[in-house]
Amino acid sequence: MAEYDLTLHMIPLLDRQLVFPLLEFVSTKGVYRAEDMLKAKFELLSHTNMVDFTGSLYRQIHDVDELPEEFAKKRAEVIRKLEESEQKTEHIREVIENPEVAGSLRQDKLQNMKLLGESYQCTPEMVLELYNFGQLQYNCGNYGGSADLLFHFSILSTDPELTLSAMWGKLASEILLGNWEVAYEDMLKLKETIEKTHFKSPTEQLQQRSWLLHWSLFVFFNHPKGRDGIVDTFLLPQYISTIQNACPWMLRYLTAAVVTNRRRRNMMQELVKIIEQTTYTYRDPVIEFVEALYVDFDFDRAASKLEQCEDVLDQDFFLTRAVDDFLENARFFFAEVYCRIHKRIDMVGLSKKLGMKQEACEKWIVKLIRDTRMDAKIDFKDNTVVMNPSYNPIYQQVIERTKALVFRSQVLNGAIDKRDSLSSKKPEQKQKNRQQQQQQQHQKVGRKAHDNAVAAPVM
Repeated sequence: MAEYDLTLHMIPLLDRQLVFPLLEFVSTKGVYRAEDMLKAKFELLSHTNMVDFTGSLYRQIHDVDELPEEFAKKRAEVIRKLEESEQKTEHIREVIENPEVAGSLRQDKLQNMKLLGESYQCTPEMVLELYNFGQLQYNCGNYGGSADLLFHFSILSTDPELTLSAMWGKLASEILLGNWEVAYEDMLKLKETIEKTHFKSPTEQLQQRSWLLHWSLFVFFNHPKGRDGIVDTFLLPQYISTIQNACPWMLRYLTAAVVTNRRRRNMMQELVKIIEQTTYTYRDPVIEFVEALYVDFDFDRAASKLEQCEDVLDQDFFLTRAVDDFLENARFFFAEVYCRIHKRIDMVGLSKKLGMKQEACEKWIVKLIRDTRMDAKIDFKDNTVVMNPSYNPIYQQVIERTKALVFRSQVLNGAIDKRDSLSSKKPEQKQKNRQQQQQQQHQKVGRKAHDNAVAAPVM
């Protein structure tokens, strides 16, 4: 199913070392040739400082025991840089790791640097070396060391660009270490920083949001609160726009999150609207299942796509552990829509559409009717489910459609009042400015007359 593999889409938006777990996973699934995957891993990591690991990959690719001399030279150079950076940062690391110093640091970075400079002789150059050493440790695969160094740098640095870069590096380190609680907090901080930062162009902000969407998948699909978090984040207007304009394939993960999280079933209609707007740019069986079920009401096509979803999800690095949950909840949504549309349902036909055995399907339907409180009964003689359709009274429909009008009216009135208050303040402000200008002009004339009188000769 290489047709639906998203690895090639994701590589440009992930760090090199975050891509490696994806390549390892794809290798185990046999999506691509083993030789090609070995070469891809070597090319991916050859630009890092993981010399020993890339050397082992080189031996596998070329089937040799001895490595070229360039590997030994690069290894010696990396060790030299590590020792040099360790010496340069030794003093400031000792200072910031002191509990008394750590307790005296505040939110004001300028005040912190003043404290460190006056009391402990730490310079901005030393702080910058923390960033360089953290980056070097990350490239060597020492993610614990890089996370600590980049964290200390982000606390002390007054350079917003390098601070943002350090936050990205720390998030990547925590992901690769599997510290999901810390990574979740770091991701939220990074998201807040991206929204508060004024970038040079909208394109740069779009790129930052695209990176965050892709990096966050590692966290969302490993953290206990991840399935709620991904829905809350991906459905924000700015991230919906990012998905639609820069990375429409991310809609697969939003769809899977909504389907597998039955507590968020109320978000399905919003998801359907996004799918209708985006499927012209990207589609796969996961998205097409929801489209067939909720847009076209084509149950045969939805059943066909549901069968394909199992293979697609099984070969997706992030969704492979959610296959059973997705199929279970997808069948739930399928049966719910199917039962609400049809008055009499053949159990044999429904079991075939859901890909279940008839006996298991019967038990499952009974549980579905009980959980959703549908007004239905099972006719075991004809082996059918008989639905008793219920319609909301017209007055209830009016209430539901107009219940948001009060809130909208309050928001509109608030906006009008704010505009009126601003417009009423403008003439007063203009009058005040005019009076200040006149006073300043009178003062200038008075000073000039005084100066002339003093400078006049005495007769």
